[in-house]
Order: sequence, then structure tokens, then C-alpha cells
Amino acid sequence: MFTGIIESVGSVQSLQDVGGDIRLCIHTDLDMSDVKLGDSIATNGICLTVIEFGNDWYTADVSRESLKRTTLGQWKMGQRVNVEKAMLPTTRFGGHIVSGHVDAVGEITLVRQDARSLYFEVTAPKEIAKYLAEKGSITVDGISLTINHLKGCVLSLNLIPHTASHTNIGTWQQGTKVNLEVDILARYIERLLLGEHAAEAPTSSKISMEFLAQNGFLK
Repeated sequence: MFTGIIESVGSVQSLQDVGGDIRLCIHTDLDMSDVKLGDSIATNGICLTVIEFGNDWYTADVSRESLKRTTLGQWKMGQRVNVEKAMLPTTRFGGHIVSGHVDAVGEITLVRQDARSLYFEVTAPKEIAKYLAEKGSITVDGISLTINHLKGCVLSLNLIPHTASHTNIGTWQQGTKVNLEVDILARYIERLLLGEHAAEAPTSSKISMEFLAQNGFLK
């Protein structure tokens, strides 16, 4: 698990095709003294398993599933990425619960200055819109953020100067693709609401406005 509070901005040092998968090496100024083989490090919000590491780098294998669901397949040499080590039981919980399992790829559709903050609008795929809530949490490229406003699939975010200077958002512009992870609680709540239907393995969600009304969640 992670918190979405970025510890370092690393860069892509190498991308190697290995039997159809990708072996990725990240250069970072993270403190690697407590890292062990098999540890998890979130890289632009993607939970990656460390298979090799040194004082200022780590290597991870990336499966086809991760390539399909994230922006990683479009990464280039030298690209800046947000990095966070897995949280410890003693870690101060500054963000929200982040699993590092990317739900979808969104797109930055608006960027502008808003006083000292940066204002962004991100368009999310329709299939994850039901998991988003105004003033709820979302992870964008590994950063724990609050959704200020929500219009359909478009969510607005304000990033303060500290966040801007400690992450890779300076590289974001209109058209940039970003990894999105919804609040993990929303996914579990949906599953619980299915009740006895959960074992039916439906091809699409049975949760609808009619379902919620019939089960007393809407008046």
C-alpha cells in the first residue's frame, strides 16, 4: 500500500523489451538503504516489484496487463516519473489508501494558472465515472489529490506550489495521458452492494440507479 504522497521524482533510465514484456530501470534520489529485492515502489502510480537495485536506481519487470492498463507503454527515455516506496506501519498517513493498481488512463484536457495554484481538468474514461465523487480522493500519476468539482467524466484539480515542485506535474500539458486510480473504498462498496449476485461474475456491473432505489439507497 501507498499514500499518494510523492517522495521523489525519478527518470526513466532504460526500457528493454524482454519476451514481450518490458524491463524498466528508474534513476532516483530515493533513500534506497532500506529497500530489499521484492519490495514495491509506486512509479507514476504503478506498483512495481523491485528485481534489482543500486544506490540511485531500481529495475522492475512490467507485464502486458500493466502495459495495457497504464501509460507505461508510451514512456520515453529520460521521462520524469513520480516515485513512492510502500508505506510502513509507522508512516504518517498524509494522503489516502493507494494500492498502485491503475484503473484507467485519463487525459489532461485543461491547464491554467489559478492564483498561485495550478488548475487542471482531467477527462476520465466513462467506465470509472461511477467511482468518482466531488471532494473525494483520486490518484493521478501516483499523486493523492482531491476532486474539486465533477462534471460527468471531467474532474477538476487544484495543485498547490509545494505539490508542483515535488512531483512531475510540470510536464503535464493539454493532451498528456495520466494514470488514474480511484478510491479503493468505492470498488469494495460496489462489490458489497452486489450481495448474493457477486458470485455470478457479470460481464458488466449490476449497480444502477434502479438497483440503488430498490435497495433503499435512494429516496
